[in-house]
Amino acid sequence: MLNELKSSSMHGSNLAILEHTMGKPTLVLKVLMILICAGWVSLWLLKPTELWTRKWKGAEDSAKTTVFGYYGLDFAVYTFPVIAVAIIGFVYLDLQPKEPRRRQVRSSTSVLSNPLVVNSFLGVLSGIEILAVSLFILFLVWTFYSRISNDFKKMVPNKTMKLNMWQYKYFRVATRFGLLAEACLALLLLPILRGLALFRVLGIQFEASVQYHIWLGTAMIFFSTFHGVSTLFIWGIKHHLQDEIWLWQKTGRIYLAGEIAMITGLVIWVTSLPQIRRKKFEFFYYTHHLYIVFLVFFLLHAGDRHFYMVFPGIFLFGLDKLLRIIQSRPETCLLSARLFPSKAIELILPKDPRLKYNPTSVIFMKIPSISKFQWHSFSITSSSSIDDHTMSIIIKCEGSWTNSLYNIIHAELDSDADRMKCIPVSIEGPYGPDRMDFLRYDSLLMVAGGIGITPFLSILQEFASAQGSSSNRFPTRMQLVYVMKKSQDISILNPISSLLLNQPAKQCQLKLKVFVTQEERSGVTIRELMDEFSEVQTINFDANCSNYAIHGLPSLLWMAATAGFGSIMFLVFLCFFNHAFLPSEKKASKQKTPSSITDLLLICSFAMALISSTSLAIFLRWRQLRKEIPSVPHKQGKSKEPSSTETRGALEEHEIHFGGRPNLRDMLSNFPNETSGSNIGVLVCGPKTMKDSVASICQQNSQALSMGSNKKKPYFSFHSLNFAL
Repeated sequence: MLNELKSSSMHGSNLAILEHTMGKPTLVLKVLMILICAGWVSLWLLKPTELWTRKWKGAEDSAKTTVFGYYGLDFAVYTFPVIAVAIIGFVYLDLQPKEPRRRQVRSSTSVLSNPLVVNSFLGVLSGIEILAVSLFILFLVWTFYSRISNDFKKMVPNKTMKLNMWQYKYFRVATRFGLLAEACLALLLLPILRGLALFRVLGIQFEASVQYHIWLGTAMIFFSTFHGVSTLFIWGIKHHLQDEIWLWQKTGRIYLAGEIAMITGLVIWVTSLPQIRRKKFEFFYYTHHLYIVFLVFFLLHAGDRHFYMVFPGIFLFGLDKLLRIIQSRPETCLLSARLFPSKAIELILPKDPRLKYNPTSVIFMKIPSISKFQWHSFSITSSSSIDDHTMSIIIKCEGSWTNSLYNIIHAELDSDADRMKCIPVSIEGPYGPDRMDFLRYDSLLMVAGGIGITPFLSILQEFASAQGSSSNRFPTRMQLVYVMKKSQDISILNPISSLLLNQPAKQCQLKLKVFVTQEERSGVTIRELMDEFSEVQTINFDANCSNYAIHGLPSLLWMAATAGFGSIMFLVFLCFFNHAFLPSEKKASKQKTPSSITDLLLICSFAMALISSTSLAIFLRWRQLRKEIPSVPHKQGKSKEPSSTETRGALEEHEIHFGGRPNLRDMLSNFPNETSGSNIGVLVCGPKTMKDSVASICQQNSQALSMGSNKKKPYFSFHSLNFAL
């Protein structure tokens, strides 16, 4: 015992020294990111004012005489700050300690991150999310008010169409709504970055931030549609519709390009609605790639000066997309598959031993034999602390794609062939949290519904790997509530059966509560149920078609260098193309260059920058694959694996209930009495109704504590885990 205390003390002191050593650089980087973000936001706030318009025009005129031109100034001021935040953010994450302190003092930030609004339409919103949305709405109001008030002061109606006062005002309102769409577009692509994700700095992962992308996209379509339809309406009542609608001007706004962008955006938005996305995923996937058409025609409509405002997200998204394509090449293959009685499949994939990931991470997988274009996200159920050479996921076969996979594997199982054919797969990821934040809680309550159990399997496997260590990093008490429709779904717990079966009853740190909602049985224990559904069929595939293991994402420093290199190459190519193909300043004053030519040069510069960055990434990937460590050889054939029924009495501590759903309110109320800690992490993954119920309880707990003064009362920190888009 004394040795364990000494070891634990040494681990704590070493961690404290490490945090202190790395604290100063990370603090400097954090302050730098905040300052850059504040400066970029200030630009957006000042841009609608007359003062900024005058000053900026003078700055652009001065920059035209330099080698960089006005486009270099626009890129440096409007575009590069966001790219700089991404670069600094990757360095910041690389310097951060991977594990947080085991216990954290409750702060106002943790209270704000808890649910504040739980609504069937809006979903679960935290205080921080509501604050961010409110500030963004205020910014939109400010932008619109500043622009429209200046327009109304000038009151110079359009002489060509002879607009009267109300028509002119309505026309200006419609025009300024286009600027609101532009502001939404500036942020639209940032939440859906995966490898180059800016939101990782805030601890927000890709799956959670997809909701922000949906909100921004919906707002952008609303503003742009109002902008376009209202403009067409004014043209129509003044009988100029035929003249204006097909107009492709040499300079200024290109109306036809704007109309094409608006129609394309509407098609993308309509096909992304849940009713279409969930039933016709491939249709949604294909039409979503029309974003390329939308962005090109938006540039041609708005012009390059407006495009630099929205370009940061486009630049990072394009780079991120190409890096993901490179990462998913070459294809790897399935090593084996395990079929559970509940029509769930566990897939075993080869992994590079150097690849480490945290629990609750996800991968995106494509199986070309099923679909050459469909990518699906799955939670990783294994732990890289245990499995050096393999990674596993569990899939519940309920949709068309997953049923196709099940039929392929089942056909192999039923075949008489001695050698199972190879099944190639492409993998992106893993994407996941940079730190194991669940370690900071005294106790952990995990609530899972159906296949939502998969993210928790990785947490519990990580817990199993650390049981023998003396660091005692994990919460002192954990409880897993698993709600399933049929009792056979308990077979999905097979990967953690040894943890459930073999922990000492007197020191049981993990308690399992199972609720089977669509069956009525009595007198059945968890041990008996797990024995009943213990048989697992295993297929070992031929792995000779690919010797490549999953390497994961490049290092954070490497991605920072790639983003920096790409931005430099863009500016170099932009300057070169503009000086090579556009007339000099003196000649340009006599004959104006068509704005579409300037826009096309910007597109070419962007394409060349991506090609340069991609070439560098391919070269580094090729060097990495030359040093490839062969995947672990797996035996061929089929087998049945009955689970071990030997126990040490730990299962007597677990509970099983039939014929009803859990009373989550009572469960959360009683949980603090079963634990000694007051800081409780609540993790939920399952149906929306389950998430809303738990979020509502945590919301009420948070409100009760904010009104009271007793900080020693139990506090629930709510976290929703998502793995399906």
